Amino acid sequence: MMGKKGLLTIGVLLWQFTVCAQKTLTGNVRDHHSEEPVPFASFQFKHTNTGFIADSAGSFHFSATQWPSDTLVITNVGYETKEIPLRQGTDSLKILLEPRTYDNGVVVKTKINMGLYIWKNIVKHKPYNDRFRHFDNFYYEIYNKMELDLKNLKSIQKITNIKPFRPMNELINRNIDTTEGVKFLPTYLTESISDYYYQKKPLRRREEIKAYNTNGINNASMVKFLGGMDQVINVYNDFINVFNRQFISPLSSSGNFYYKYALSDTQRIGYQKFYHLVFTPKNKGSNTFEGDCWVAAGSFAIQKMSLRLDKSADVNFLDRLSLIQEYKKINDSTWFIAKDKFVADFSPAGKQVPGIIARKTTTYQNALVNDSSVTNVLKQNKKIEEIIVKTGSGDKQAGYWDSARHEGLTTNEVNIMNMMDTVLNSPTYKKITKQIAFLGSGLFNIGNVQLGSAYNWFSGNGWEGFRMRFDVASNVHFDKKLWWHTYLAYGFSDKKFKGEAEVFYLPKKEPKRQYWYLGYKNDLDFGQTYFGEISNDNIFAFAIRKPNIPLKYINLEQAQFEFFNELGKGFSFLTNVSRKTYRPLKNLVPADSFRMGYNGLTGSEITVKFRYAFQEKFIESNFFRSSLGSRYPIVEASVTRGISGFLGGNYNYTKVLASVSHILKIPPLGVINYQVYTGKTFGTVPYMFLNVAPGNELYYYNRYAFNMMNRYEFINDRFAGINFEHNIGNGIFKLFPKLKFRQLYTVKALWGTLSDANKSLNFKEGHNFQSLDGKTYMEVGTGIDNILRFFRVDFVWRVLPRSSIKTSTAHFGVFGSVRLNF
Repeated sequence: MMGKKGLLTIGVLLWQFTVCAQKTLTGNVRDHHSEEPVPFASFQFKHTNTGFIADSAGSFHFSATQWPSDTLVITNVGYETKEIPLRQGTDSLKILLEPRTYDNGVVVKTKINMGLYIWKNIVKHKPYNDRFRHFDNFYYEIYNKMELDLKNLKSIQKITNIKPFRPMNELINRNIDTTEGVKFLPTYLTESISDYYYQKKPLRRREEIKAYNTNGINNASMVKFLGGMDQVINVYNDFINVFNRQFISPLSSSGNFYYKYALSDTQRIGYQKFYHLVFTPKNKGSNTFEGDCWVAAGSFAIQKMSLRLDKSADVNFLDRLSLIQEYKKINDSTWFIAKDKFVADFSPAGKQVPGIIARKTTTYQNALVNDSSVTNVLKQNKKIEEIIVKTGSGDKQAGYWDSARHEGLTTNEVNIMNMMDTVLNSPTYKKITKQIAFLGSGLFNIGNVQLGSAYNWFSGNGWEGFRMRFDVASNVHFDKKLWWHTYLAYGFSDKKFKGEAEVFYLPKKEPKRQYWYLGYKNDLDFGQTYFGEISNDNIFAFAIRKPNIPLKYINLEQAQFEFFNELGKGFSFLTNVSRKTYRPLKNLVPADSFRMGYNGLTGSEITVKFRYAFQEKFIESNFFRSSLGSRYPIVEASVTRGISGFLGGNYNYTKVLASVSHILKIPPLGVINYQVYTGKTFGTVPYMFLNVAPGNELYYYNRYAFNMMNRYEFINDRFAGINFEHNIGNGIFKLFPKLKFRQLYTVKALWGTLSDANKSLNFKEGHNFQSLDGKTYMEVGTGIDNILRFFRVDFVWRVLPRSSIKTSTAHFGVFGSVRLNF
């Protein structure tokens, strides 16, 4: 008989043999595009009934004495089915599933539409689950990380084989990453950590950026946009902003008009039950997403939401886009934001030209809700919304980041950091960036001064003939608060020098901007010009001028002093003192037709201008800034007083102007851009001191001018007008989604009068000045935008006035323009 000790020994040996004979398979499942975990993916061995399921984090673990078959089939609603052969020695897998597009929606056989039932309950519970509606105040720490990669690398590799670029070739090839055979070059990584505070009533927001790492791009205004204030993705909103275009959220209160909903699965994690809700657009090509979400039963709170766009979306240059948002419980009943991830692939000009993969990850930690400490911090705000970049936040060492990051960097991200450090300090890179900057702007730096733009060196017009111009300005190395600029120009036909000299002093940028400006200019005046529009001071303008319209030239000599100061809460004022002398040169009423006009027509003015732009945002350079607009209307009002005898001025007059402008987003009906304005001039003065209605004599569309009106056609001393444009998105072109055309219409109107005294002074025989005499000028148009992603065509009709007011312009015109929009 074998003793108990012998039986125990045999049992242990048998157990060890069994364990040693077992095979183990582990790994995780991720989305191929976003690289986010795919929860609850199903695994099945092909041609068998054996399988298993990944967990909520996409991880899996399976053991068996032998594999039931040599092929593993992975499925998940919303993704393409994938088969993986199991080779000898396979024990760990990283599986990337390709998102699937459903042309006809998701089909789930059920008697009751449970998907629609779950959507209705999500909408019903939004006031409780949306943090911006539910909590009186909250705080969290935000960690932001943004990575830019280059794809379509064949053309890059060709360039780096050219001799000047060869020193960078080895560095680039060493850092090319390959994921599932797709090559991309990690090129840039930036990160920031900030404290974010929010209060619902009265509304207050504050973000304190306490650390940022921008890898050589040290621009404080850009750092602000890397934080959490302007990057909020809230899936509970009715609309979600994607590259300044409003997409309908699947959780919108009217989502059932735009989406099909289906319940595809139910899973349980611990004591919590989750629904897997899948949604697809009802109409292809509309501003909608495709994707899925996991919903907590009972509270109907989102645990994870995945949104996707592909090439059919109405966003230019986009290959595909993924938005992922995750929530975690901060107590027994409240789900709170934990993570955002944004991944977008852009191919501006096809696969033969380098494209960009942008990845932005935001994590939220240490959430605090309805706490007095939050309101105490927000009491520091001088404005409703403030972003503070703390002193020394850009100087954090590697040790700080290792402990402060919410999640560690991947091997790929560490390589980017090392590569950026090497590249930014390489002489070749510095030389190339200077060359690219010159090509883009025509400007180049020599020490503390900036020369150019080279694009102004040679030009021409009908008065000066061939023209040469040379500019010199200071740069940031000269002084961080003082900027100066001057240029000298010469016309070879009129044989005269022109020029400008100006000084700009910026003592304060934050929190309230203030500057002083002093300038003198003597040159041709081509009227108002705007960013993105073509001016008459351009050789190209001759090719697109309307026929049979006389060219008009006037010389302006101007000296001015300007002071600007922000008052806070969106208010600012500007004071301007100027002396202007106008000398009409061609096809305008000459100066000697007016009293005291033999040496030009001189007016000396003092202007005070007030502006209210609530929560206006800007991108700033070293000295200047560009407005990104506001969500609210912008109001401007000014009073100008012309004083005879002051600084040599010859006329007394008062001008009052006021305007309201707004860019109004009205999803899903597009965007309205309008401006309403009015003004009056008190006094009898030459036409250049009155209101000259802005006309356009080119076939290039000008959104700020009347395109069926000539320059100097109508002058007024009382006027009111409106400029209205409605871009309605794809409109009728939704029937042809591949074109990605966008439809628009415009209305521009002007009402004006001119006093008898100003008519008597300005209306001279042989010149075609006119007044509307209380009538209304109106032109209406329609157009097609986004043609080949860059071009716009406008069809414009001049419909009023219908009286016998003489005109040399046609009543219909076709205009082209170049517009770059997402």
